[in-house]
Amino acid sequence: MIGNKYLKDLFEYPDENTSINQLLELLKSKDIKFINSLYESIDIDNCNDEEIKYLIKISALIDYYLQLHDIEVPDWLRDERLRFEKPYFHSKRISDFEKVKLQYINPSPFKARNVYFDLHGIERI
Repeated sequence: MIGNKYLKDLFEYPDENTSINQLLELLKSKDIKFINSLYESIDIDNCNDEEIKYLIKISALIDYYLQLHDIEVPDWLRDERLRFEKPYFHSKRISDFEKVKLQYINPSPFKARNVYFDLHGIERI
């Protein structure tokens, strides 16, 4: 179970895209309560497979945002278990060429987790 109330609530959204959009809004608005909550450790051992997959995706976005704004990144965000074995592309309708391009241009928080987003799609952060 995801211990962080904010992340748990986001995970429980019925639509993952809506959940990620809400996460991006929290990051963009620099919601202090949300950002402070990220420093509460998350026990990944208590998370099920679906929660871990979700945490992998959002940890890349959160890490990227925190680095972009010179905010210290909590240790749990860089846990080795928060990484896909095979590349995960959030955008489902992209060509093989675009996939290679994303792997090349995405910043290290995404590459480290093998998670790739279209940077134009997350511009708000």
